[in-house]
Amino acid sequence: MAVVSISYHSGGCPKLKSDRCRLLSLLPLAVLALASPLRAEQADVSVRLDMVAWGDEIGGLSFKPGAGGGGVTAQPFRYSTPVSYSGPAVVEIFQNDTGPKKELPPPTADELRHQLIPLAPEPEDPAVTAAKPKSAAEIELDKRRVNQPNLVALAVIPSGCSRATVLLAPTGRGTFQAYVIDDDPSKLPLGEVRVHNLSPYPVAIRCNNGKARELKSREAFVSKAPDGYFIYELKYLQDGEWKYQENNVIPIRPIDQSQVVILSSDNQFFRSGDGSKSGFLQIVTLRRYPKERSTPPP
Repeated sequence: MAVVSISYHSGGCPKLKSDRCRLLSLLPLAVLALASPLRAEQADVSVRLDMVAWGDEIGGLSFKPGAGGGGVTAQPFRYSTPVSYSGPAVVEIFQNDTGPKKELPPPTADELRHQLIPLAPEPEDPAVTAAKPKSAAEIELDKRRVNQPNLVALAVIPSGCSRATVLLAPTGRGTFQAYVIDDDPSKLPLGEVRVHNLSPYPVAIRCNNGKARELKSREAFVSKAPDGYFIYELKYLQDGEWKYQENNVIPIRPIDQSQVVILSSDNQFFRSGDGSKSGFLQIVTLRRYPKERSTPPP
């Protein structure tokens, strides 16, 4: 999340005029959720994957139904150790033994700001869960789980992708929705920021005191971070009315790939000691040091 709060003037409408916002082209397909029937003819892929939990830690993950030894652990909104995958473009993600976990690098000071809050499972209302319509991804997952009950998610890797982030969001049915972000270095230059709207609401974000950019759900764009800072002002559209969320500044190092994710979650990850949330929507920052050293340089 942003680490420093700032204040500047905002208008009631997200259409703010300026020529200073240096945004790159809109990337509506930067996040790929499984939304259509799967095709068996999809070519195999070879890719490095970062598994990230949308909420509580997820342990015992693997790409094989019978893998043991603890497998891969997806950390809450945090990169950990990347894993290599070669096989079908539709990646089957299993959850097996959740025993011993791999040793992870110590969290950074920014990550510790969130880890001070103990995580607890979100309560599930069976009546609400049963009433939710299933997506095409969940229908396909259910078919495969008949013979593979420990299969918990399907992730579709885009053609030509060599590096990807897989966000695993709980569905409330004991499985996960996988959001795949194509992190090819040519699509996210070092020192810049990719902003994702993974909330169910349209948002308007003004970056670096420039023009506001409207994003529908699952749209994304890449922005510069002048002088090593990404400054933003955020609004969201609810019931036909634009509502103000916040303004903040996020330090961006020139050696990192940085993702800013806008989402809506009631997870304990986003709550203070008294149970309150900081805003209607939540903001998460993911930073990857591409050299994959355990401790990035200062």
